[in-house]
Amino acid sequence: MNISEARELVKESVRNTLGYGNEYTDEEVSEIIDNCVISTEELRSLPVSEKRRIGKEVFDSLRRLDILQSFIENRDVTEIMINGYKNVFVEKAGALSKLDAGFDSEEKLMDVVQQIVAGCNRTVNEASPIVDARLTDGSRVNIVLPPVSLSGPVITIRRFPEKPVTMEGLLNYGSITKEAADFLKKLVISGYNIFISGGTGSGKTTFLNVLSGFIPSDERVITIEDSAELQLQGIDNLVRLETRSRTSGAEEINIRDLIRSSLRMRPDRIVVGEVRGGEALDMLQCMNTGHDGSMSTGHANSSRDMLSRLENMVLMAAELPLPAIRQQIASGVDIIVHLGRLRDRTRKVLNISEIDGYENGEIRIHTIYSFCEEGSENGRVIGTLVKTGNLKQTGKLLSAGLQIS
Repeated sequence: MNISEARELVKESVRNTLGYGNEYTDEEVSEIIDNCVISTEELRSLPVSEKRRIGKEVFDSLRRLDILQSFIENRDVTEIMINGYKNVFVEKAGALSKLDAGFDSEEKLMDVVQQIVAGCNRTVNEASPIVDARLTDGSRVNIVLPPVSLSGPVITIRRFPEKPVTMEGLLNYGSITKEAADFLKKLVISGYNIFISGGTGSGKTTFLNVLSGFIPSDERVITIEDSAELQLQGIDNLVRLETRSRTSGAEEINIRDLIRSSLRMRPDRIVVGEVRGGEALDMLQCMNTGHDGSMSTGHANSSRDMLSRLENMVLMAAELPLPAIRQQIASGVDIIVHLGRLRDRTRKVLNISEIDGYENGEIRIHTIYSFCEEGSENGRVIGTLVKTGNLKQTGKLLSAGLQIS
């Protein structure tokens, strides 16, 4: 008898013992599983370590996230991708690999899906087949079900570090230089409005977390997200808001609703996890109405491209003249930090740019720091963030009693 058959034998025995309609605690279920493993004749010759592994796998299948649970508990795993119940991929240290095992059936995978969404008060079904959710450890989850997905239920889980990454951590990773880090710290303290851009997986949310760590502890901060991921530390007067999808008997509450509501909460700063559409207009209005030090992120290929993306997103909310949109962006956004994931899979700050006004129908932007690649060694990209310009708009620094050395 192989391990898979042994696991199914124990699982069936446990189900028969548990019965239906009875409530058991995790401890009681674990004890029943141990008894079933011990009493199963076919397992007597197996080593104790194998019996324990079978017991844990059965417990995870019945009370946790089945085969995903061991990877959820493994901090080295950064991403989990499920393309139907047979195809499961995990990413470790930037390398993606396919698991030999999958879920027992599509029904079992659907049980896991419903367990995930129920844990964060979301719903997903054929009528509403797409949902963003999160796990109890804060990991980001995207779920797409049939008929939208032709591959069966598709789950993508993005893991975050157990402890929030700090600027010191980014320095150790080589993602940014000490000079640029000190520069950004001064900008955050002074209340510059900062936008973080980058591609998928470039580390935008992590970097937003890091910058948020520089916000003075005596300020009132409101965070707004689709799925709560930010882990702001050291701020007592913190309000966290999360969107809600439309469900039976409950109206949808989107990012735009939350931004408008946050303006009535007397915030010092508003931090929006990510802007993807019309909420960009509301975010810009926050930045232009006295909420200095607000921050957000967005997908883009460069700092200049982020400006174009913001223009398009504002147009999704209102048919405004392009010059009016550009003036709003130029007066609202002070700094754009662009991140990238290089070919060696390391994440770097590639560009720090300043928006310094609007002139002749165009937004003026100039680079302060830029990543210069010097070559490669053993497959690793060698390079550093080089200062190429100076901050022009220094008023906020001076009012905060700071200066750029």
